[in-house]
Amino acid sequence: MKLALTEFVTLDGVSQGPGSPDEDTSDAFTRGGWLVPHMDRAFVQRASDWLGLADGLLFGRRTYQAFARDWPRITDPDDPFAERMNALPKYVVTSSLTEGSWHPTTVLRGDPVPAVAGLKAQPGQELQIHGSARLGDALLAAGLVDTLRLVVAPAVLRTGRRLLAGAGEPSGLRLLRHEATPNGLLLLEYEVTGRAPQGEYEGVTGVA
Repeated sequence: MKLALTEFVTLDGVSQGPGSPDEDTSDAFTRGGWLVPHMDRAFVQRASDWLGLADGLLFGRRTYQAFARDWPRITDPDDPFAERMNALPKYVVTSSLTEGSWHPTTVLRGDPVPAVAGLKAQPGQELQIHGSARLGDALLAAGLVDTLRLVVAPAVLRTGRRLLAGAGEPSGLRLLRHEATPNGLLLLEYEVTGRAPQGEYEGVTGVA
């Protein structure tokens, strides 16, 4: 399987609390809910298409507990995500949980890098991370992420936890697809290509 990381971010790189003001108030964050005003049918369709590629979902403990609380409560038969989110195999990286409450769940304890590498060796399309930015960042730095999908909201918060802010090697990306939705969300899909290249500017005549 490939490992795909999907994250919602603002223009200044904040990934904290996209869904509601009280979703994640850690570190006194009060500006949550910044994605919701820009959601539209085009975004929902593309997110549904992405979820259709998943053979499993991977979470850090904080996001897992929030999703395990909320998704089983969604019983609307017309919801394009709930049935699949609830049915897919879940994997949670944690040092504090001994079992999961959102079935089917497998608890991954200890170093997540070898555990996730083992999951990737299994057959299937994608193992997907939704949210869990710290885990996603760590796995990207470890070279395990194959695909990075960003939903960029037209908002600048100037505070909040940033995506991809951890230590590690620089990552090179190749843009595969891009689109803008009617409400102004940018949907960007990248292939991770290894270490980010560097160069020295010598004028425009040699630019391809």
